[in-house]
Amino acid sequence: MGSRGLTSASGLDADGERRIVSDAAGVVVLGACAGWSLLTAAVHEGRPEGVLLAVLAVAAGYAAGRIGGALLPVGTPCAGALAGVALTVAVPHLAPGPQITAPLGHAGATAAVLTLSAGAACCAAWAAAAPAARIALRLLAAGTAVLAAVLGSTTGCVTCLAVLLCSLAAGRTRRRGAGLVLLAAVAALVTCLAWAVAARAVPGGLVAALEGRLTPHRVRLWEDAWQLLREDAVLGVGPGRFGELSTTSAQSLLSDGKPHSAPLQQAAEQGLVGVALMAAAFGWVLYALWRGPRPTPVVLTAGATLTALAAIAAMGNALSFTAVSVGAGLLAGTATARPWADEQATRAPDTHPRGAGRTPAW
Repeated sequence: MGSRGLTSASGLDADGERRIVSDAAGVVVLGACAGWSLLTAAVHEGRPEGVLLAVLAVAAGYAAGRIGGALLPVGTPCAGALAGVALTVAVPHLAPGPQITAPLGHAGATAAVLTLSAGAACCAAWAAAAPAARIALRLLAAGTAVLAAVLGSTTGCVTCLAVLLCSLAAGRTRRRGAGLVLLAAVAALVTCLAWAVAARAVPGGLVAALEGRLTPHRVRLWEDAWQLLREDAVLGVGPGRFGELSTTSAQSLLSDGKPHSAPLQQAAEQGLVGVALMAAAFGWVLYALWRGPRPTPVVLTAGATLTALAAIAAMGNALSFTAVSVGAGLLAGTATARPWADEQATRAPDTHPRGAGRTPAW
């Protein structure tokens, strides 16, 4: 085998080692999330089923995305995008608007599912080779924003357009690490804003403006979560116990027992350790994208989509829906998978070793 074949083999081995490290880190982080929820539930007699289901949904979606992304790097995210659109249209409980059974959080679920659909369509567009296919897939991403506007989800319309614009800008970006760091900073900024509102650490005018957008009821739920965190900053009050301990939730006739902010719910129910584990899970996904074999535009598009999802979850109840957790894992898995066609091309031995094709000197 020529030097080119040796270089390809060493590059493939290095890529395999990177994937093993990122996968092992993911197993540790997700396992720690599940184990901590069980521990806090045992201490405070909580109900960890919701957390365990979310962890299982993310892991299953990630595994399916890795398999599908390896076999069909264009078809898998395209199918995911279409499934998200179909789910939003077909399942009425995801649509925003007056709902008697559970009126809160559905707007966030709609925004989250459509944002994931837009991101999947953009990832498929970057993976497609034909220009016509790329245009069609980007039109599908733009169509998700239109659908969000039709359904009345302003947040979904904004985040879908943001993902589309970020995906187009990713084509001009060469340093994926800097882009992922910027996305992590955006997610941290939105989360800190929600925490500041809950702690009343922002000016009154800003709080009033946010209450007009988020509703005073949601802000009061956030404040209850902050108070519960102060009671036990390490362990929290136990998974699934926010609804029974929150004054605002208990006084509401149509309450789902959640504060409608994933970081604040994690803080109230599982303490600061739970928040750190949630941040570690998001950091692991960004790390896996950074070390993944896919092109930079695909990586940054997936990163922007998951950052938009983190922002929606910080302000709403999106992560309480299993479809959202599965979709997030599926997108992350697809964007970190190595297509088998590329792997087979890398493994193929050099058919023209050094010296081949030269006319021998007689």
